[in-house]
Amino acid sequence: MHWDDARIFLAFAREGSFSAAAKRLGVQHSTISRRVHALEKDLATPLVERRASGYVLTNAGEDLRASASRIEQELLSFEAASAGQSSVAAGELRITAIANMASTVLMPVFARFSEAHPNINLRVDVTNDSVRLAERDADVALRQTNSPGETLIGTRLTTVASAVYGSVDYCKAVNAGQANEKWIGVDCCDYHRDWTREACAQAEHVFCVDETSLTAAALKEGLGVGYLPCFMGDGDPALVRYREPEQKHDLGLWFLYHRDLRNTKRVTLFREHMQQEIRKTAALFEGAMPKPYHP
Repeated sequence: MHWDDARIFLAFAREGSFSAAAKRLGVQHSTISRRVHALEKDLATPLVERRASGYVLTNAGEDLRASASRIEQELLSFEAASAGQSSVAAGELRITAIANMASTVLMPVFARFSEAHPNINLRVDVTNDSVRLAERDADVALRQTNSPGETLIGTRLTTVASAVYGSVDYCKAVNAGQANEKWIGVDCCDYHRDWTREACAQAEHVFCVDETSLTAAALKEGLGVGYLPCFMGDGDPALVRYREPEQKHDLGLWFLYHRDLRNTKRVTLFREHMQQEIRKTAALFEGAMPKPYHP
């Protein structure tokens, strides 16, 4: 058996569908299907069954998944150990970050790191979903959370505060009694969704979004008020704070990586760089750069 076949099957077993596995590996849907079926033929045993609820692994498929996982962990451990033995800052460094942060306040930080370390190939992927660092979906994850995973090594970089924002004209109209208070429905993350539900439990949202950049755009159009991280809301001259930040809404910004990578030179350099850079702009993240407040 070739490792590449086992690797493809492992991606399918983890994702539960050909399309999701293809997305994970960056290949065509047909490639995953063809390789899995060819593997079944070579092994002369079914690995996958299709049921009404979706695909399930056979007993042989579960055994192959376990074996492939052990092989993968051995290879990843060797890769991390060999990288840790090198004092040269080179190679690929894969970062996963939240889209609203990566495309705004963090992009200049990433750019300065690339300029300082031209031999490190920085790859930035954005997602709000959980990432499997143990399986090397990425080398480093930048995440907003107050409960990082126990299996990961983490460094808390700063506190991310959030407040309720609205457009300048809309907030003035509400305060003058010329407009009703409306809340934008958000589904970008559990935090903003829960906070919005708590703030306007009885409200029915006539406009909903699923990403914070869309929230900001909707706010500027005067469609209502809503939660934004302060590094976004305070940096936009078209928005003002409708409610001040509350400590209960504070989240930690964490630099997370797997313990196998703790001695890897490029990870260490990137962690030190992030700590220095975030320290300089901590006030922006912490909401300590207030804008006009409209009660």
